[in-house]
Amino acid sequence: MKHVHISTFGCQMNENDSRTMARLLAACDYQVTEELERADLILVNTCSIRQKAEEKTYSLLGRLKGLKKRNPNLVIGVGGCVAQQEGDRLLERVPHLDLVFGTRMIEQLPNLIREVGRGKPRLTRIEMNGVENGLEALPMVDHHSRELKASVTIMRGCNNYCAYCVVPFVRGPEESRSSQKILFEAETLVARGVQEILLLGQNVNSYGRNRDGEISFAALIRCLEPISGLKRIRFTTSHPKDLSPELIECFGTVSNLCEHIHLPVQCGSNRILERMNRRYTREDYLEKIKQLKAQCPGIAISGDFIVGFPGETESDFDQTMDLIRTVQYDDVFSFKYSDRPLAPSCRFPGKVEEPEKRRRLKELQTFQKKVTLSRNQALEGTDQEVLVEGFSKKSPREWMGRTRTNKIVNFAGPPGLFGKMILVRIEKAYINSLKGKLL
Repeated sequence: MKHVHISTFGCQMNENDSRTMARLLAACDYQVTEELERADLILVNTCSIRQKAEEKTYSLLGRLKGLKKRNPNLVIGVGGCVAQQEGDRLLERVPHLDLVFGTRMIEQLPNLIREVGRGKPRLTRIEMNGVENGLEALPMVDHHSRELKASVTIMRGCNNYCAYCVVPFVRGPEESRSSQKILFEAETLVARGVQEILLLGQNVNSYGRNRDGEISFAALIRCLEPISGLKRIRFTTSHPKDLSPELIECFGTVSNLCEHIHLPVQCGSNRILERMNRRYTREDYLEKIKQLKAQCPGIAISGDFIVGFPGETESDFDQTMDLIRTVQYDDVFSFKYSDRPLAPSCRFPGKVEEPEKRRRLKELQTFQKKVTLSRNQALEGTDQEVLVEGFSKKSPREWMGRTRTNKIVNFAGPPGLFGKMILVRIEKAYINSLKGKLL
Protein backbone atom coordinates (compact mmCIF):
# COMPACT_ATOMS: atom_id res chain seq x y z
CA MET A 1 0.00 0.00 0.00
CA LYS A 2 1.35 3.40 -1.06
CA HIS A 3 0.33 6.73 0.43
CA VAL A 4 -0.97 9.89 -1.26
CA HIS A 5 -1.38 13.31 0.31
CA ILE A 6 -3.80 15.70 -1.42
CA SER A 7 -3.75 19.42 -0.60
CA THR A 8 -6.76 21.35 -1.88
CA PHE A 9 -7.19 25.08 -2.43
CA GLY A 10 -10.32 26.84 -3.61
CA CYS A 11 -13.97 26.03 -4.09
CA GLN A 12 -16.25 23.10 -3.34
CA MET A 13 -15.73 21.87 -6.90
CA ASN A 14 -12.03 21.52 -6.14
CA GLU A 15 -12.78 19.69 -2.90
CA ASN A 16 -15.01 17.31 -4.81
CA ASP A 17 -12.34 16.84 -7.49
CA SER A 18 -9.84 15.92 -4.76
CA ARG A 19 -12.21 13.27 -3.44
CA THR A 20 -12.51 11.92 -6.99
CA MET A 21 -8.69 11.77 -7.25
CA ALA A 22 -8.57 9.80 -4.01
CA ARG A 23 -11.16 7.32 -5.33
CA LEU A 24 -9.27 6.87 -8.59
CA LEU A 25 -5.97 6.30 -6.81
CA ALA A 26 -7.51 3.90 -4.27
CA ALA A 27 -7.95 1.50 -7.18
CA CYS A 28 -4.16 1.75 -7.70
CA ASP A 29 -3.41 0.83 -4.06
CA TYR A 30 -2.93 4.38 -2.80
CA GLN A 31 -4.18 5.22 0.68
CA VAL A 32 -4.79 8.86 1.63
CA THR A 33 -2.56 10.25 4.39
CA GLU A 34 -2.65 13.62 6.13
CA GLU A 35 1.09 13.41 6.83
CA LEU A 36 3.31 14.85 4.10
CA GLU A 37 6.32 12.89 5.34
CA ARG A 38 4.55 9.54 4.84
CA ALA A 39 3.49 10.26 1.26
CA ASP A 40 4.86 8.51 -1.81
CA LEU A 41 2.76 10.87 -3.92
CA ILE A 42 1.76 14.47 -3.17
CA LEU A 43 -0.94 16.16 -5.25
CA VAL A 44 -1.76 19.87 -5.01
CA ASN A 45 -5.22 20.73 -6.34
CA THR A 46 -5.08 24.44 -7.09
CA CYS A 47 -7.28 27.51 -7.51
CA SER A 48 -6.54 30.59 -9.63
CA ILE A 49 -9.76 32.56 -9.17
CA ARG A 50 -7.85 35.13 -7.09
CA GLN A 51 -4.20 36.00 -6.76
CA LYS A 52 -4.06 35.04 -3.08
CA ALA A 53 -5.20 31.49 -3.84
CA GLU A 54 -2.52 31.14 -6.51
CA GLU A 55 0.15 32.42 -4.12
CA LYS A 56 -0.78 29.68 -1.64
CA THR A 57 0.04 27.09 -4.30
CA TYR A 58 3.56 28.39 -4.87
CA SER A 59 4.13 28.73 -1.13
CA LEU A 60 3.26 25.06 -0.56
CA LEU A 61 5.35 23.90 -3.52
CA GLY A 62 8.30 25.80 -2.11
CA ARG A 63 7.96 23.94 1.19
CA LEU A 64 7.91 20.60 -0.62
CA LYS A 65 11.40 21.11 -2.03
CA GLY A 66 13.04 19.79 1.14
CA LEU A 67 10.86 16.67 1.14
CA LYS A 68 11.82 15.91 -2.44
CA LYS A 69 15.49 16.35 -1.59
CA ARG A 70 15.23 13.88 1.29
CA ASN A 71 13.15 11.44 -0.76
CA PRO A 72 14.05 11.56 -4.49
CA ASN A 73 11.41 8.87 -5.21
CA LEU A 74 8.63 11.17 -4.03
CA VAL A 75 6.31 12.14 -6.89
CA ILE A 76 4.82 15.64 -6.76
CA GLY A 77 1.93 16.64 -9.01
CA VAL A 78 -0.10 19.81 -9.47
CA GLY A 79 -3.66 19.81 -10.79
CA GLY A 80 -6.59 22.21 -10.90
CA CYS A 81 -6.90 25.70 -12.28
CA VAL A 82 -3.32 26.93 -11.80
CA ALA A 83 -2.08 23.81 -13.58
CA GLN A 84 -4.48 24.42 -16.47
CA GLN A 85 -3.49 28.08 -16.63
CA GLU A 86 0.30 27.72 -16.37
CA GLY A 87 1.09 24.35 -17.97
CA ASP A 88 4.80 23.93 -18.74
CA ARG A 89 5.61 27.21 -17.00
CA LEU A 90 4.95 25.43 -13.71
CA LEU A 91 7.64 22.85 -14.48
CA GLU A 92 10.06 25.64 -15.32
CA ARG A 93 9.29 27.56 -12.14
CA VAL A 94 9.30 24.51 -9.81
CA PRO A 95 12.24 22.19 -10.66
CA HIS A 96 11.19 19.52 -8.13
CA LEU A 97 7.72 19.16 -9.70
CA ASP A 98 7.06 15.92 -11.65
CA LEU A 99 3.55 16.27 -13.08
CA VAL A 100 1.17 19.03 -14.17
CA PHE A 101 -2.35 17.88 -15.08
CA GLY A 102 -5.32 20.00 -16.12
CA THR A 103 -8.88 20.22 -14.86
CA ARG A 104 -10.17 17.78 -17.48
CA MET A 105 -7.39 15.23 -17.10
CA ILE A 106 -8.44 13.93 -13.68
CA GLU A 107 -9.81 10.74 -15.20
CA GLN A 108 -6.34 10.12 -16.68
CA LEU A 109 -4.56 10.57 -13.34
CA PRO A 110 -3.71 6.87 -12.66
CA ASN A 111 -2.14 6.55 -16.11
CA LEU A 112 -0.18 9.77 -15.67
CA ILE A 113 1.16 8.64 -12.28
CA ARG A 114 2.25 5.34 -13.83
CA GLU A 115 4.07 7.18 -16.63
CA VAL A 116 5.97 9.34 -14.16
CA GLY A 117 6.72 6.29 -11.99
CA ARG A 118 8.29 4.49 -14.94
CA GLY A 119 11.02 7.12 -15.01
CA LYS A 120 9.60 9.10 -17.91
CA PRO A 121 10.46 12.80 -18.18
CA ARG A 122 8.49 15.35 -16.22
CA LEU A 123 5.03 15.54 -17.67
CA THR A 124 2.44 18.19 -18.56
CA ARG A 125 -1.07 17.21 -19.68
CA ILE A 126 -3.58 20.03 -19.90
CA GLU A 127 -5.69 19.05 -22.92
CA MET A 128 -9.28 20.16 -22.53
CA ASN A 129 -10.72 17.22 -24.45
CA GLY A 130 -9.36 14.60 -21.98
CA VAL A 131 -11.35 11.51 -22.92
CA GLU A 132 -14.71 11.39 -24.66
CA ASN A 133 -17.53 12.04 -22.18
CA GLY A 134 -14.90 12.51 -19.47
CA LEU A 135 -17.42 13.73 -16.89
CA GLU A 136 -19.39 10.51 -17.29
CA ALA A 137 -16.20 8.45 -16.93
CA LEU A 138 -15.35 9.74 -13.45
CA PRO A 139 -16.04 7.34 -10.56
CA MET A 140 -19.19 8.21 -8.68
CA VAL A 141 -19.57 6.70 -5.24
CA ASP A 142 -16.89 5.87 -2.69
CA HIS A 143 -17.83 2.31 -1.74
CA HIS A 144 -16.24 2.63 1.70
CA SER A 145 -17.69 6.01 2.62
CA ARG A 146 -20.15 6.33 5.49
CA GLU A 147 -20.76 10.07 5.23
CA LEU A 148 -23.77 12.02 6.40
CA LYS A 149 -23.45 14.60 3.60
CA ALA A 150 -22.17 14.20 0.06
CA SER A 151 -21.48 16.31 -3.02
CA VAL A 152 -22.67 15.23 -6.44
CA THR A 153 -21.20 16.88 -9.52
CA ILE A 154 -23.96 17.56 -12.04
CA MET A 155 -21.96 19.66 -14.52
CA ARG A 156 -18.64 21.38 -15.04
CA GLY A 157 -17.31 24.32 -17.00
CA CYS A 158 -18.83 27.71 -17.75
CA ASN A 159 -20.02 29.58 -20.86
CA ASN A 160 -20.53 33.00 -19.29
CA TYR A 161 -17.11 34.66 -19.72
CA CYS A 162 -17.46 37.28 -17.00
CA ALA A 163 -14.73 39.85 -17.62
CA TYR A 164 -12.86 39.21 -14.34
CA CYS A 165 -13.07 35.41 -14.32
CA VAL A 166 -10.71 32.68 -15.56
CA VAL A 167 -13.12 29.77 -15.03
CA PRO A 168 -14.19 29.37 -18.70
CA PHE A 169 -10.51 29.28 -19.69
CA VAL A 170 -9.33 26.83 -17.03
CA ARG A 171 -12.48 24.70 -16.64
CA GLY A 172 -13.65 24.72 -20.25
CA PRO A 173 -17.17 24.99 -21.68
CA GLU A 174 -20.27 23.76 -19.87
CA GLU A 175 -20.78 20.01 -19.84
CA SER A 176 -23.76 18.40 -18.10
CA ARG A 177 -23.90 14.89 -16.72
CA SER A 178 -26.70 12.51 -17.55
CA SER A 179 -29.62 13.01 -15.16
CA GLN A 180 -30.01 9.22 -14.99
CA LYS A 181 -26.46 8.87 -13.65
CA ILE A 182 -26.98 11.73 -11.20
CA LEU A 183 -30.15 10.12 -9.84
CA PHE A 184 -28.47 6.71 -9.62
CA GLU A 185 -25.55 8.22 -7.70
CA ALA A 186 -27.91 10.05 -5.33
CA GLU A 187 -29.95 6.90 -4.67
CA THR A 188 -26.77 4.91 -4.01
CA LEU A 189 -25.43 7.53 -1.61
CA VAL A 190 -28.70 7.71 0.32
CA ALA A 191 -28.84 3.92 0.55
CA ARG A 192 -25.45 4.12 2.30
CA GLY A 193 -26.59 6.63 4.86
CA VAL A 194 -26.21 10.02 3.19
CA GLN A 195 -29.01 12.38 4.27
CA GLU A 196 -27.95 15.63 2.58
CA ILE A 197 -26.74 16.08 -1.00
CA LEU A 198 -25.07 19.17 -2.44
CA LEU A 199 -25.45 19.49 -6.23
CA LEU A 200 -22.28 21.00 -7.67
CA GLY A 201 -21.42 22.89 -10.83
CA GLN A 202 -19.87 26.16 -11.94
CA ASN A 203 -23.37 27.31 -12.98
CA VAL A 204 -25.96 24.76 -11.93
CA ASN A 205 -28.84 26.94 -13.13
CA SER A 206 -27.91 26.21 -16.74
CA TYR A 207 -27.78 22.43 -16.19
CA GLY A 208 -29.03 20.42 -19.18
CA ARG A 209 -29.05 23.27 -21.69
CA ASN A 210 -25.90 22.00 -23.38
CA ARG A 211 -27.11 18.39 -23.61
CA ASP A 212 -29.76 17.45 -26.14
CA GLY A 213 -32.92 16.01 -24.63
CA GLU A 214 -31.85 16.56 -21.03
CA ILE A 215 -34.17 17.84 -18.31
CA SER A 216 -33.82 21.27 -16.67
CA PHE A 217 -32.18 21.91 -13.32
CA ALA A 218 -35.53 22.50 -11.65
CA ALA A 219 -36.82 19.22 -13.08
CA LEU A 220 -33.70 17.44 -11.76
CA ILE A 221 -34.43 18.73 -8.25
CA ARG A 222 -38.02 17.50 -8.53
CA CYS A 223 -36.73 14.06 -9.55
CA LEU A 224 -34.51 13.97 -6.46
CA GLU A 225 -37.30 14.97 -4.06
CA PRO A 226 -39.00 11.54 -3.72
CA ILE A 227 -35.80 9.59 -2.91
CA SER A 228 -36.62 7.96 0.42
CA GLY A 229 -34.15 9.00 3.10
CA LEU A 230 -32.88 12.10 1.30
CA LYS A 231 -33.63 14.70 3.95
CA ARG A 232 -31.95 17.75 2.41
CA ILE A 233 -30.96 19.06 -1.03
CA ARG A 234 -28.66 22.03 -1.55
CA PHE A 235 -26.90 23.40 -4.65
CA THR A 236 -24.15 25.77 -5.71
CA THR A 237 -23.26 27.90 -7.61
CA SER A 238 -26.06 29.91 -9.26
CA HIS A 239 -25.76 32.60 -11.90
CA PRO A 240 -28.57 35.16 -11.44
CA LYS A 241 -29.31 35.46 -15.17
CA ASP A 242 -30.17 31.73 -15.31
CA LEU A 243 -32.33 31.60 -12.18
CA SER A 244 -35.61 30.50 -13.74
CA PRO A 245 -39.19 30.96 -12.41
CA GLU A 246 -39.42 27.15 -12.36
CA LEU A 247 -36.40 26.93 -10.05
CA ILE A 248 -37.65 29.75 -7.81
CA GLU A 249 -40.93 27.85 -7.45
CA CYS A 250 -39.03 24.80 -6.18
CA PHE A 251 -38.19 26.68 -2.98
CA GLY A 252 -41.86 26.78 -2.11
CA THR A 253 -42.88 23.32 -3.30
CA VAL A 254 -39.98 20.83 -2.98
CA SER A 255 -40.08 19.61 0.61
CA ASN A 256 -36.41 18.64 0.99
CA LEU A 257 -34.89 21.61 -0.87
CA CYS A 258 -33.24 23.69 1.85
CA GLU A 259 -34.31 27.30 2.33
CA HIS A 260 -30.95 28.78 1.33
CA ILE A 261 -29.53 30.09 -1.93
CA HIS A 262 -26.11 31.48 -2.75
CA LEU A 263 -26.73 34.02 -5.52
CA PRO A 264 -23.58 36.00 -6.41
CA VAL A 265 -24.28 39.50 -7.71
CA GLN A 266 -20.71 40.97 -7.57
CA CYS A 267 -21.78 44.64 -7.77
CA GLY A 268 -24.80 46.91 -7.37
CA SER A 269 -24.00 49.29 -10.22
CA ASN A 270 -25.48 48.62 -13.65
CA ARG A 271 -22.53 50.34 -15.31
CA ILE A 272 -20.04 48.02 -13.62
CA LEU A 273 -22.25 44.95 -14.11
CA GLU A 274 -22.16 45.68 -17.84
CA ARG A 275 -18.36 46.04 -17.78
CA MET A 276 -18.20 42.73 -15.89
CA ASN A 277 -20.34 41.10 -18.63
CA ARG A 278 -22.77 39.73 -16.06
CA ARG A 279 -25.75 40.11 -18.43
CA TYR A 280 -28.32 41.24 -15.88
CA THR A 281 -29.12 44.56 -14.20
CA ARG A 282 -29.46 45.39 -10.55
CA GLU A 283 -33.23 45.64 -11.17
CA ASP A 284 -33.27 42.10 -12.65
CA TYR A 285 -31.40 40.79 -9.63
CA LEU A 286 -33.62 42.51 -7.07
CA GLU A 287 -36.75 41.26 -8.83
CA LYS A 288 -35.50 37.68 -8.50
CA ILE A 289 -34.72 38.24 -4.83
CA LYS A 290 -38.28 39.53 -4.40
CA GLN A 291 -39.68 36.42 -6.11
CA LEU A 292 -37.55 34.12 -3.94
CA LYS A 293 -38.77 35.78 -0.74
CA ALA A 294 -42.38 35.65 -1.93
CA GLN A 295 -42.09 31.94 -2.72
CA CYS A 296 -40.16 31.13 0.47
CA PRO A 297 -40.44 33.88 3.12
CA GLY A 298 -37.84 32.33 5.42
CA ILE A 299 -35.17 31.82 2.74
CA ALA A 300 -31.58 32.67 3.67
CA ILE A 301 -29.65 34.45 0.92
CA SER A 302 -25.89 34.78 0.60
CA GLY A 303 -23.89 36.46 -2.15
CA ASP A 304 -20.50 37.38 -3.59
CA PHE A 305 -19.11 40.88 -4.10
CA ILE A 306 -16.03 42.26 -5.82
CA VAL A 307 -14.91 45.76 -4.81
CA GLY A 308 -12.53 47.90 -6.83
CA PHE A 309 -13.31 46.51 -10.29
CA PRO A 310 -11.56 48.63 -12.97
CA GLY A 311 -13.50 51.85 -13.45
CA GLU A 312 -15.52 51.52 -10.23
CA THR A 313 -16.22 54.99 -8.85
CA GLU A 314 -17.38 55.99 -5.39
CA SER A 315 -20.89 56.30 -6.83
CA ASP A 316 -20.73 52.74 -8.16
CA PHE A 317 -19.59 51.49 -4.76
CA ASP A 318 -22.43 53.40 -3.06
CA GLN A 319 -24.88 51.54 -5.29
CA THR A 320 -23.34 48.24 -4.17
CA MET A 321 -23.81 49.24 -0.53
CA ASP A 322 -27.39 50.26 -1.28
CA LEU A 323 -28.10 46.84 -2.82
CA ILE A 324 -26.65 45.12 0.26
CA ARG A 325 -28.88 47.23 2.51
CA THR A 326 -31.90 46.38 0.34
CA VAL A 327 -31.38 42.61 0.18
CA GLN A 328 -30.32 42.10 3.83
CA TYR A 329 -28.08 39.10 3.11
CA ASP A 330 -27.58 36.43 5.74
CA ASP A 331 -23.93 36.35 4.71
CA VAL A 332 -21.68 37.59 1.91
CA PHE A 333 -18.26 36.66 0.57
CA SER A 334 -16.43 39.80 -0.51
CA PHE A 335 -13.06 40.33 -2.16
CA LYS A 336 -10.82 43.00 -3.61
CA TYR A 337 -10.54 42.86 -7.37
CA SER A 338 -7.24 41.45 -8.66
CA ASP A 339 -6.04 41.01 -12.25
CA ARG A 340 -6.06 37.38 -13.35
CA PRO A 341 -4.14 36.05 -16.35
CA LEU A 342 -6.42 35.27 -19.30
CA ALA A 343 -9.33 37.35 -17.92
CA PRO A 344 -10.23 40.34 -20.16
CA SER A 345 -10.46 42.80 -17.25
CA CYS A 346 -6.70 42.66 -16.65
CA ARG A 347 -6.46 44.86 -19.77
CA PHE A 348 -9.17 47.30 -18.66
CA PRO A 349 -8.21 50.92 -17.86
CA GLY A 350 -9.21 52.72 -14.68
CA LYS A 351 -7.59 50.43 -12.12
CA VAL A 352 -8.57 51.34 -8.55
CA GLU A 353 -5.66 51.98 -6.18
CA GLU A 354 -4.97 49.32 -3.56
CA PRO A 355 -5.64 51.56 -0.50
CA GLU A 356 -9.03 52.53 -1.93
CA LYS A 357 -9.91 48.88 -2.56
CA ARG A 358 -8.98 48.06 1.03
CA ARG A 359 -11.15 50.90 2.35
CA ARG A 360 -14.18 49.85 0.34
CA LEU A 361 -13.79 46.21 1.33
CA LYS A 362 -13.53 47.11 5.01
CA GLU A 363 -16.64 49.31 4.81
CA LEU A 364 -18.63 46.55 3.11
CA GLN A 365 -17.51 43.83 5.51
CA THR A 366 -18.07 45.97 8.62
CA PHE A 367 -21.62 46.73 7.55
CA GLN A 368 -22.39 43.12 6.60
CA LYS A 369 -21.20 41.80 9.97
CA LYS A 370 -23.88 43.92 11.64
CA VAL A 371 -26.53 42.62 9.23
CA THR A 372 -25.43 39.00 9.69
CA LEU A 373 -25.57 39.34 13.47
CA SER A 374 -28.99 40.97 13.26
CA ARG A 375 -30.31 38.20 10.98
CA ASN A 376 -28.98 35.57 13.41
CA GLN A 377 -30.41 37.38 16.45
CA ALA A 378 -33.85 37.24 14.83
CA LEU A 379 -33.67 33.46 15.35
CA GLU A 380 -33.25 33.71 19.14
CA GLY A 381 -36.15 31.97 20.87
CA THR A 382 -37.13 30.01 17.75
CA ASP A 383 -37.04 26.23 17.37
CA GLN A 384 -34.86 25.05 14.46
CA GLU A 385 -34.48 21.67 12.77
CA VAL A 386 -30.81 20.71 12.94
CA LEU A 387 -28.96 17.86 11.21
CA VAL A 388 -26.24 16.81 13.69
CA GLU A 389 -22.90 16.64 11.83
CA GLY A 390 -20.48 15.93 14.69
CA PHE A 391 -18.82 17.52 17.67
CA SER A 392 -18.45 21.28 17.98
CA LYS A 393 -15.10 22.85 17.14
CA LYS A 394 -15.57 25.15 20.13
CA SER A 395 -16.09 22.38 22.68
CA PRO A 396 -15.70 18.59 22.39
CA ARG A 397 -18.53 18.29 24.92
CA GLU A 398 -21.00 19.91 22.54
CA TRP A 399 -22.59 18.83 19.29
CA MET A 400 -22.66 20.83 16.06
CA GLY A 401 -25.19 20.81 13.27
CA ARG A 402 -26.77 23.04 10.63
CA THR A 403 -30.22 24.41 10.14
CA ARG A 404 -31.97 24.15 6.79
CA THR A 405 -30.91 27.78 6.22
CA ASN A 406 -27.27 26.68 6.62
CA LYS A 407 -26.67 28.25 10.06
CA ILE A 408 -24.20 26.48 12.35
CA VAL A 409 -25.69 25.56 15.75
CA ASN A 410 -23.68 24.39 18.78
CA PHE A 411 -25.54 22.69 21.64
CA ALA A 412 -25.09 20.25 24.52
CA GLY A 413 -26.64 16.81 24.27
CA PRO A 414 -26.29 13.12 25.12
CA PRO A 415 -24.12 10.65 23.17
CA GLY A 416 -25.38 9.10 19.97
CA LEU A 417 -26.81 12.16 18.24
CA PHE A 418 -24.59 12.00 15.13
CA GLY A 419 -26.73 11.88 12.01
CA LYS A 420 -29.95 12.64 13.86
CA MET A 421 -32.44 15.28 12.78
CA ILE A 422 -33.40 17.07 15.99
CA LEU A 423 -35.07 20.25 17.24
CA VAL A 424 -32.97 22.91 18.96
CA ARG A 425 -34.17 26.12 20.58
CA ILE A 426 -31.85 29.02 19.71
CA GLU A 427 -30.75 30.79 22.90
CA LYS A 428 -27.93 33.05 21.70
CA ALA A 429 -26.79 34.34 18.31
CA TYR A 430 -23.28 35.23 17.21
CA ILE A 431 -21.92 36.37 13.84
CA ASN A 432 -20.71 32.94 12.72
CA SER A 433 -22.85 30.54 14.74
CA LEU A 434 -25.83 30.01 17.02
CA LYS A 435 -25.99 28.60 20.55
CA GLY A 436 -28.91 26.26 21.17
CA LYS A 437 -30.64 24.00 23.64
CA LEU A 438 -31.71 20.51 22.68
CA LEU A 439 -35.48 20.05 22.90
